[in-house]
Formats: sequence, structure tokens, C-alpha cells
Amino acid sequence: MTKFHLPVSWRRTGLLLAVLLLLAVPGSARPSQVQVARQFLLAVLRGDYTAAYQLLAPEAQATLKADGFRAAARPLYEQGQRRGTPFDLYKLGYRIDEANTVRNFYSFMFKSDTLAARPVVQLDVTFRDSTATRILTFGLIPAPQTPRK
Repeated sequence: MTKFHLPVSWRRTGLLLAVLLLLAVPGSARPSQVQVARQFLLAVLRGDYTAAYQLLAPEAQATLKADGFRAAARPLYEQGQRRGTPFDLYKLGYRIDEANTVRNFYSFMFKSDTLAARPVVQLDVTFRDSTATRILTFGLIPAPQTPRK
């Protein structure tokens, strides 16, 4: 039986391709905060509270049991029913509380508010820090309204 040997450069190329394919496998990368926030909001807006609850940080789940979560998420769901499900990222940044704790936040607006000067409400999600991928808090924020002149 004759053995066939590939040139070294081909073997290295094959190894490199195998590594690249492993890195490109969907689901192997950790989702970003904005992806998690979007996934969470989509679940809430379609009324899938079980899926949304699983995306909460352990400390959020400890203070907000499943029944309480349903009640807290209901206003977001109702806004989605009123305004439609599609939404876009509106703004993101950092919030500093009284204890000087920095939290990452992402606010989304309903696409139905796109033509308005400002969104009527914002869907708001915060994370414990810049590396967290589980949601610490969420809610609706009335968009700032200035008096008309």
C-alpha cells in the first residue's frame, strides 16, 4: 500500500482552515449586550415571559420572581401591542447612580415613532457592567418632552 503525503504547506493550510471553520461556527461566540437586550425585548413583546426571564441576571431573578417579572414586563408588552413590535436601537451609554456605580444601558424606540421628533417611550435595558451578558434592569422610559414654542 502506497502512502500519499501532502506537502507541509498544504497541511498547514488545512489546519488553518479547520481552525477558522471552528471559529466561524454559529453560537460559538458570546452574544453582545445589544444582542441580548434585543433578544430579551423581542421575547417580552411577543409575550414569551419564560424566555425573557431566563435572560435576567441572577441578582435580578433573586429579587424578581417569575410572577413579579410578568407584572413588571406587562407595560412593555402592552406598548408593543399598541405601537407594533419592530424597534430600533435609539441610544446607549453609561449611567452612574448615587453610589457611583456605572451601569451600561441600551434604549430602543419603536419604529412607529421613527417619524416623530422624539420617541414617545423608550424600551430600556441595563447591565451590571461592560462584560455582563445578563440583564440587570429593564423598563419603559417616557422620552423627554420639551414644551412647544
